[in-house]
Amino acid sequence: MSLLDQYGRPVKKAELTQEVAAPTISGVRSPMTGYPGDGLNPIRLANILREADAGDPLRFLELAEVIEERDPHYLGVLGTRRRSVSQLEITVKDGGDDPVDKDAAQLIRDWLDRGELVDELFHILDAIGKGFSQTEIIWDHSEGQWEVQRLELRDPRFFTFDRVDLTTPLLIGENGQPEELPPYKFISARIAAKSGIPARSGLARVVTWPYLFKRFTERDWAIFTQTYGQPLRLGKYGPGSTEDDRKTLMRAVANIAGDCAAMIPESMVIEFVQTGNISGSLDLYERRADWYDRQVSKAVLGQTATTDSEVGGLGSGKEHRAVQEDIERADAIALAAILTRDLVRPIVDLNFGPRKRYPKLVIARPEAEDLSAWTTAVTPWVDRGLAIDEEDVREKFGLRAPAKDAKILGKAGAPQSGDEETARKAPESAVKGPFNGLPDPAPGADALSALPASQRATDALPPVEDRLAREAAPEMEVLLIRIEEMLAQADTLDEARAMLLAAYPELPVKDLAGIFAAAFAATELGGRSAVMAESATE
Repeated sequence: MSLLDQYGRPVKKAELTQEVAAPTISGVRSPMTGYPGDGLNPIRLANILREADAGDPLRFLELAEVIEERDPHYLGVLGTRRRSVSQLEITVKDGGDDPVDKDAAQLIRDWLDRGELVDELFHILDAIGKGFSQTEIIWDHSEGQWEVQRLELRDPRFFTFDRVDLTTPLLIGENGQPEELPPYKFISARIAAKSGIPARSGLARVVTWPYLFKRFTERDWAIFTQTYGQPLRLGKYGPGSTEDDRKTLMRAVANIAGDCAAMIPESMVIEFVQTGNISGSLDLYERRADWYDRQVSKAVLGQTATTDSEVGGLGSGKEHRAVQEDIERADAIALAAILTRDLVRPIVDLNFGPRKRYPKLVIARPEAEDLSAWTTAVTPWVDRGLAIDEEDVREKFGLRAPAKDAKILGKAGAPQSGDEETARKAPESAVKGPFNGLPDPAPGADALSALPASQRATDALPPVEDRLAREAAPEMEVLLIRIEEMLAQADTLDEARAMLLAAYPELPVKDLAGIFAAAFAATELGGRSAVMAESATE
């Protein structure tokens, strides 16, 4: 049965190990590029955009590359957005509970653990700027298992779109004609800044006009600076000067700014005429260029606070950082879906066969959690008897279970694991007293009859308080351990009182109450026995 890709096309395994979109010097996919940004003006830019809209994005893609190279601000903010996502943690969720599903997920985890991945993801995210990117999957099957050797970003100029929908990507073949992308060979990424066809949905489409107008501003600024940034050099010659003298003076005036030195006849004079106040004009050009940069920051990052220093207002608040995090989260979700569709599924299908469910990639920044607040919130519930799995707490704090012979860190005087249980289960010989093992009296019989005959006489009864102390010691130890724990956690007496009252229903006092009841009964019986003995002597 033929293996089908996610679009229902048969996969040709024999072609997977071949590179199909590599550049060639003599072919149509040449690495040499054009420079439509040279001499760019509004008319030329409009024509370039119209060509892209009609299904020929070549010059637009070349222009997008030029903008990244010539506009440092755009390069900076776009790189920030791409790097913030490419460095996020990637986790893999199992496709199911089946052993094969778990093996498939583990295979993906093993492949993701490679140093080149961050750089490869950065290149895939070229789709943020240009609207789409095509990354060729280079497969290796030399050891019998299908493994992704590397991910190679291909020049977007090597691709075009179907003339019918202007959305389906096509590879420009060796004959110059569009060809269908081979199954399981490309990661087709599309991260849109706006809705529409890929050629119109990238950030570069939005940035082209601010880039053009900013270039005009910088050109005018350079001309203004060159004209008025240095004083006017005025040469004066006398009425008796010759033509050669005037040429000498002209060369001196023209070159004095760069040479900072000149030789002229004594009868000639060079004056430097200072221009008036031009600071306001210079500020106009700078403010206009900065304004265009801020618009680009808003388009790429959704805010300006992380790129431009502003005092007060929303520009310096946490709101702008939250906007950037929202964009980062959306990019991460989109990238995870693309990789799951175009990379994870091919790896699983080629190695395990088609599955009903596939491992899922999750790309996200770990949410920062206030562990101190979590501890404060949970501790009172634990004191009230809420059962919490110790493993959950260890996982929350990133702690391992201690080894058998590990040195345990703990608060001085705090009970170690098992102390309470040990005290509760103390050997019977260590706490056995005269009240233990006594039979219950028969219904209606005198409680004194429950005692052995040898202990009914007053002089035969040992001191009750000694026996009570011995028998109640283990139970009191358990009770004191719980109380000491609560007192150690309380900061005030009122808090300690509240914790004791809340924990009272759960305190282990049942056995202790039985010991006290037996002691009280023995005391009463001892008193009766003394009275009976005294009456008998009279």
